[in-house]
Parts: sequence; C-alpha cells; structure tokens
Amino acid sequence: METETIVFDHVHLLSENPSAAAEWYVDMLDGKITANIEVGGAPQVTVDFIGAKIIIRGQRSGEEAVHKKALYWGTDHFGFRVTGDLDRFCQVLKQKGAMFTLEPVDFGPKVRIAFIQAPDGVSIELLKRKI
Repeated sequence: METETIVFDHVHLLSENPSAAAEWYVDMLDGKITANIEVGGAPQVTVDFIGAKIIIRGQRSGEEAVHKKALYWGTDHFGFRVTGDLDRFCQVLKQKGAMFTLEPVDFGPKVRIAFIQAPDGVSIELLKRKI
C-alpha cells in the first residue's frame, strides 16, 4: 500500500504591483521568475526558490484589497532556512537595502533568526538551525 505525503509547493500573495514585488524577491533573495501571465484579468508572477514558489498576483476585477493595519488572524509570516552563515547573509541583504524588523538573534539554543519586511506588508523570517 502506498503512503501519501505532502511537500510544500507555494505561497500565494496579493500585491499592488506584482512585477515590482517579484523583482524584489529576485534581487533580495535570488529567486527566479518562472512565469509572468494574466489570470482572471490580473497579472500573476511566479518566483521559484529551488522548487518552492511564491505566486504574486494583482487585484482582479471586482476585488477590493486593503492594506493591513494591525495584527490579524491568519498567516503572520513565512520563513526561509539559510544555508551557510546567517549573519553574513543578512549583511548582504542590508547592503541591498533590505529592511530588518528583527536583527539576527539566537531564538533558543538551536535556532538563530532574523525578520525582513517584503513588499505589500509581507514579513519573512530567515533562520539558521544549529546542529
């Protein structure tokens, strides 16, 4: 009998400017744009990170997106695990102009984390697991 498993595939984001947001993910985090299409009357750009994707789309006709004003229920952030030196990686991001909401810090004995602000109010955790 076969056993079912799941593998993370993508995060889907809504953006005021999908092309500019996608370029941010390419410039800051070395993603690769693999699709730039129109779906449901709105632009949709896919940025690939070695198999996991961020799909960024614009507002469709009839939709009314609003800016986040405070803490809300639902997704708070998503994270990227950094291979190599987290602090050096963060220094490179700072040189590129990334905005840190949390500088690199030990978060317990086995994890070091940092948070950056992405376009459209998206929060991204960068983490290094210590072995």
